[in-house]
Amino acid sequence: MIPRILVFAGSVRTGAYSGRTADVAQKELALAGAEVTRISLGDYTLPIMDEDLEREKGVPGNAVKLAKLFSEHDAVLICTPEYNGGMPPLVKNTIDWISRVKSDAGKPLRPFPGKVMAICSSSDGHFAGIRSAAQLRAVLAHIQAEVIAPQVSVPNGASAFDDAGNFREERLTKGMQRLARTLVERARLLSTRID
Repeated sequence: MIPRILVFAGSVRTGAYSGRTADVAQKELALAGAEVTRISLGDYTLPIMDEDLEREKGVPGNAVKLAKLFSEHDAVLICTPEYNGGMPPLVKNTIDWISRVKSDAGKPLRPFPGKVMAICSSSDGHFAGIRSAAQLRAVLAHIQAEVIAPQVSVPNGASAFDDAGNFREERLTKGMQRLARTLVERARLLSTRID
């Protein structure tokens, strides 16, 4: 089985370190034997999570589209930046809305429970977004995703990548290779994909 893995960054900023980290992840996952789907959250804009809005208008269509994408893939990799020592609102809001999706056209959807997931983080500072990654890991565990242990955290994002878009540090390259192998193996074992 060739696992299908969904990859996205938690920032839509041009040149975002999380986006560049997702580029490296996409490449390594393909080399590890996965079929990779790369998306931008900028193509799935969502209002701020609001239960009154949900009650009046239902779950936004883009949240349903994302929930279907999660369900159609064997695993998901999120590359998150860090804002003021924490998870960015784009990531949290996206997760919150997706978690509200229970079905599509009468077909049950469970985008998070049992879904194999992985986390990368990045920042321009020395801490490499690890506080954001820790918060994201806690949220995903709470909604019953199966988050793998290997994680890649990229410090000093402005100088972390070479001209070809690869990591300058061998340590980060090896870490991403390990993450990719682990994610592919776990996705093969624990797939909850709904086609």
